[in-house]
Amino acid sequence: MKTLTVSVVTPDGPVLEDRFEMVSCKAEYGELGILPGHIPLVAPLSISAVRLKGNNTTENLAVNGGFLEVRPDKVTILAQSAEKPTDIDVERAKKAKQRAESRLQANQDDLDFKRAEYALKRAMNRLDVTGQR
Repeated sequence: MKTLTVSVVTPDGPVLEDRFEMVSCKAEYGELGILPGHIPLVAPLSISAVRLKGNNTTENLAVNGGFLEVRPDKVTILAQSAEKPTDIDVERAKKAKQRAESRLQANQDDLDFKRAEYALKRAMNRLDVTGQR
């Protein structure tokens, strides 16, 4: 089966580079499924999981925003942060989720509300990728 090279890079360095048959991710304007030979595309990413399918397995990454660049034979993800499930501290993510939920329930100004909402999305994304939600 045809494959494409997938590179995931963060400001801290490369997270992953391998060949996969399909990439599924959530851009800010909807879900994307990318197969080899896809038309060129650049899209902003949402806080979500990136699913990489190949060799009858699916690998997930927790991606916290960034950009996706698609070329017919390569997908590059430039993310603010990206974590493999094995690199995620589940207890820390659960605590971050609880903190964000309690901040959202408190009466705060708009900036604090947006920060708490963003923190909650990141924590839930990490827990989803690890299957611990």
